[in-house]
Amino acid sequence: MKIKITGKELKITEAINDYVERKLDRIDKYFEDAEAEVTLRTEKNEQIAEIYVFANGEKYRAVTEDKDMYASIDKDIDILEGQIRKSKTKKEKMMKDASLKTMELVDEKVKEMKDEIVKTSYYEIKPITPEDAMLKLQEKPTHNFLVFINVETGKVNVIHKLKDGKNYGLVEPEA
Repeated sequence: MKIKITGKELKITEAINDYVERKLDRIDKYFEDAEAEVTLRTEKNEQIAEIYVFANGEKYRAVTEDKDMYASIDKDIDILEGQIRKSKTKKEKMMKDASLKTMELVDEKVKEMKDEIVKTSYYEIKPITPEDAMLKLQEKPTHNFLVFINVETGKVNVIHKLKDGKNYGLVEPEA
């Protein structure tokens, strides 16, 4: 995290500098690349800490005042951490909602595609007898039907497995 610390009417000591850097590590864990601008100042008896964090195109800001500068910095860090968590939760919820909406659109498209041809298979039709076609179909347990040219009639026929799983049906054109 890139940190820029500025003091107005206040000298930034090494102790304050280290403290701010150590506290901003709590914010840095939320982002891969972030920048922070810290302005520390005194007005009358109050110590004011103002922290801006820029990360992922977002801006987070906290300003607090206290009698003690360290307490003011702590309050700012707590405020920033709350803002960041709230923002991340909100984005995650939006992403989740968006994915649910996408799923709903996909479901609607599937419903719309009800009476359409969605797959085409190509295969070679060979002239064989219905008995040979039945044997060929028995060789392929995953197939439910076989299209072939009936040697006896010269017409395209379909042999298919019946629901009982034991018998076969033959579809033959009339004319």
